[in-house]
Amino acid sequence: MTEQTKDRKKISGAGCLFALIGFAAALFFDQLTKYIAVLKLKGQPPYILIDGIFELRYLENRGAAFGMMQDMRVVLAAGALLVCGAVIYLYLRMPENRRYLPLRICAVLLCAGAVGNMIDRVRLGYVIDFFYFRLIDFPIFNVADCYVVAACIVFALLVLFYYREEDDFSFLSRKKG
Repeated sequence: MTEQTKDRKKISGAGCLFALIGFAAALFFDQLTKYIAVLKLKGQPPYILIDGIFELRYLENRGAAFGMMQDMRVVLAAGALLVCGAVIYLYLRMPENRRYLPLRICAVLLCAGAVGNMIDRVRLGYVIDFFYFRLIDFPIFNVADCYVVAACIVFALLVLFYYREEDDFSFLSRKKG
């Protein structure tokens, strides 16, 4: 039995528990910030944090990133479920050692972000957004969006610069080690 196969068998224990705790904490924080946004920002003028640069502004986004796919909540929710399913599958196949910890954190944040926005879409019919960079007129976004974007950027950097060995992703192979 190879080291990677041994590591893969250990994943069902502590690794999954920590992932679930991290997922629940990230999801709770996302939903809490959206709740606070509704209480403090809905129906109010923007709350300016840095004049001309950054403000908190309530928005009900019925689409996806940059407002695309307006009122397609079933498609967007299904997409979130598919992404989470794929990420969970990969997570469970990933060796449980320190080398893959950054990838595991990316997986947890990606799922928390996808589920956080999916909850809004299913429950409300829209996603609550409230961060706005006025300086560059960037689309309004939320904590779940931050999770997804940060996880994707870090994942890309990891693949490009950290996981460079040929066997770094051998856990994706169907062959038994």
